[in-house]
Amino acid sequence: MIHRKMEMAMKKEQAPEVPVRFYRSAAGREPVLEWLRNLDRMDRQAIGLDLMRVQFGWPIGMPLVRSLKDGLWELRSNLPSRTIGRLILCFHEETLVVLHGFIKKTQKTPAEDIELAKRRMKEVTQ
Repeated sequence: MIHRKMEMAMKKEQAPEVPVRFYRSAAGREPVLEWLRNLDRMDRQAIGLDLMRVQFGWPIGMPLVRSLKDGLWELRSNLPSRTIGRLILCFHEETLVVLHGFIKKTQKTPAEDIELAKRRMKEVTQ
């Protein structure tokens, strides 16, 4: 009986899984998945683990995720290759949509990466 009560309490504490999908262009390309596949295996695994943390732990904040405003979120991954990977995400119809991925080379997230993610978000939400 005690074991069952503990099991029920643990289920209540767990956040529900947020479905995840990757941006797909009108032509059927999935540029974020293509980018991920070109990364080193260990870097790809690190980003995948961080994305899974968001999927099963939302809402989640810094240092893993931060708001870029206007409905965009940045997943921040420190990679084994000693680089910094970023995924830009949005929510649409209760699904986490991965819009863009890149290796960060400057302190500030480049405006062109944010603009690309905004264009993709507009496509997804129309």
